[in-house]
Amino acid sequence: MIFEQFYLECLSHASYLVGDQTTGHAVVVDPQRDIAQYLDRARELNLTITHVLETHFHADFLSGHLELAKATGAKICYGAKAKPQFAAHLLADGERIVLGEVVIETRLTPGHTPESASFVVYEHDGDAVPYGVLTGDTLFIGDVGRPDLLVSVGKTADELGHMLFASIQNKLLTLPDPTRVFPAHGAGSACGKNLSTETSSTMGEQRRNNYALQFTNADLFVAAVTEGQPEAPGYFIYDAVLNQKNRETLDEHVSPTALTITQLLDARDRGLQIIDTRESQFFAAGHLHGSVNVGLAGRYAEYAGSVIRPDEDIVIITDVGMELEAKVRLARIGYDRVVGSFIADNLADVPSEVGRASRLTAQEFAQRRQEVDDLQVVDVRGDGEYAINHLPDASNIPVSQLRKRLTELNPLVPTVVYCAGGYRSSIAASVLRANGFRDVSDVLGGFEAILQVQN
Repeated sequence: MIFEQFYLECLSHASYLVGDQTTGHAVVVDPQRDIAQYLDRARELNLTITHVLETHFHADFLSGHLELAKATGAKICYGAKAKPQFAAHLLADGERIVLGEVVIETRLTPGHTPESASFVVYEHDGDAVPYGVLTGDTLFIGDVGRPDLLVSVGKTADELGHMLFASIQNKLLTLPDPTRVFPAHGAGSACGKNLSTETSSTMGEQRRNNYALQFTNADLFVAAVTEGQPEAPGYFIYDAVLNQKNRETLDEHVSPTALTITQLLDARDRGLQIIDTRESQFFAAGHLHGSVNVGLAGRYAEYAGSVIRPDEDIVIITDVGMELEAKVRLARIGYDRVVGSFIADNLADVPSEVGRASRLTAQEFAQRRQEVDDLQVVDVRGDGEYAINHLPDASNIPVSQLRKRLTELNPLVPTVVYCAGGYRSSIAASVLRANGFRDVSDVLGGFEAILQVQN
């Protein structure tokens, strides 16, 4: 058996290649949209990808099933309750995919979504103990998939939560302790609240240590797993729907069109969204008026999807050589409306269109709070982070809600935004400037630095 995990840190996403050396047949499970790594690895291992297995309709990324099927002729497979709008084989509970000696068994595990399925991998047909189970978003390391993302028409979080409890009790906890657990996500994903930084485990470890697996009462389980969930980025609903559709496939090798400075300014003045993908310190030193800073070095696609709608045309400003990466990472969440790119160094040609961003140290922020009577302080962390601890004079507007809640803020008074460490605050401050706020700063080092000054 060949079994490999591909882990994408910026989306906390795990996908898998499972193959049989005796036949050369292989499957890819929950692929990301840019598929070159799977094709390259299959070629290196002399494998033919015959199936693409999807554990469910993902909400946090646009899956690469259509791209892989187009490139390889592989059959797309979902659990029996899925209703895709493209050709796919729907797997019944217990149905097996025989690759050779390696066998993959389907277990329908609704709960995170109605169509969720898990795939049990046997190294040899007839093995008493499976090699592992690919749990998608049903079971994570340290958590279970949340049933409250509201991506399932006609199902409430309570109904899905009870389905999830039954799936875990009847389909996953029946697996032997040595069975390895391979989920679709790790720490940082908004698909759960307590995900481990580990990307695999065993059923025995999860049986002992996963808080959500300690419940024997379904109502108590649902209450526990739905409490305190992080807010999902706004693009989740869009991706969950788009993953069901027959859409355009991605060409991950074509860079976006390079724009002239005249075309860039025209795009901005026509209301297109301009994303500057540089790190915040370089953005602060000089950026195009009206641009929004979402740095490639962080969770770029997730936060771009939090402050920009999928129906908006986008121009990306990048360092030299980063245009294609910036485009592809947006495409991973289905944001395909990148109409052009521009190299940041060339902003020097139009100094009148370039501005600097105010960034305060924690000490400077403390002085500003004392000196400015009408200072508007905005905490752009998530609701849960704010609830744990925050400044008493700070309003809480998570960065993902900022654009739709701009009317709650006064654009005419001095404003300071902070997050946990500085990445989200740079995004938020740039969004406010792009929407007419005149005096905006963010805090270097975020709330952690603020607490150090206070102590």
